[in-house]
Amino acid sequence: MVRLGVAYPQSALGGSPEALRSFACAVEDAGFTHLALYDHILGADRQAWPDLTGPWRAEHEFHDAFVALAFVAASTSAIELTVQVLVMPQRQIAATARQAASVAQLSNGRMRLGIGAGWNPVEYQALGVDFHDRGEVLDEQLPIFQRLLTGEIVSSKGRWHTLDHVALNPVPAQPIPLWFGGTVSKTFQRVADFGQGWITLYDRPGETVARRLKRLHGRAAAAGRDPEGLGLDVWLSMGGTGPSQWRQEVEGWLAHGVTHLTLNTGFEALHHHPIEGTSIEAHLDAVRTFRDTVGDLL
Repeated sequence: MVRLGVAYPQSALGGSPEALRSFACAVEDAGFTHLALYDHILGADRQAWPDLTGPWRAEHEFHDAFVALAFVAASTSAIELTVQVLVMPQRQIAATARQAASVAQLSNGRMRLGIGAGWNPVEYQALGVDFHDRGEVLDEQLPIFQRLLTGEIVSSKGRWHTLDHVALNPVPAQPIPLWFGGTVSKTFQRVADFGQGWITLYDRPGETVARRLKRLHGRAAAAGRDPEGLGLDVWLSMGGTGPSQWRQEVEGWLAHGVTHLTLNTGFEALHHHPIEGTSIEAHLDAVRTFRDTVGDLL
């Protein structure tokens, strides 16, 4: 059965604690399976960085992703909580592991962590990490992160990280599911080596995503894993489209073996467009309408 979740409409509802709480509780009550939050620490000023590509800037409000997830966890009881995606290389890995372990435990194991390398060099610069090193930094981080989350004593010395006989305590009772976002070959290798699934916002059903899935499954098989056991979480947007297009897109994704659908009502980039309304109720009405329209397919 495909899991149908919702992304918090960050650009429309911003940093209001009441909006976040109300939205999270409403989508849980409506039966959606997961709530996704974005991750950014800093936004770049448009006037100073006019040529920077990407959807988010200094005027957009972001809470720390882990703090926001903990806040939502305290207000809900069953819905899965996910970051899509955490820009891990710009974060200190031991602190990130501590935050992830705490949220997973305090939410009773409801966290699924999406991980990516990010797109914003200005944010990286401010956080003291070379943007061009981000892939290599992430590859050094992942085995450290995974080991820390087991509670074992960890010693590791690499180019960017040195840990000398240290451990996290407490750690979650169950491993945190790690999913990866992106389309480069290294993304698929990270899924094969460390992940439970792939997240994509770049794709629509068709030949391009079929090629990417073939590449992902090939990497998984080479790593000795069953490709059929990997999940696929895709972002769907509702702005500028209607019921017939929604059903067609869902049918296309079902043909690709999708396991998770994440509805985006406030995101604007690539082929994604926000809905017209800006109120909480407008966004809730939109995702409920989508669910009612495609529910028989899922």
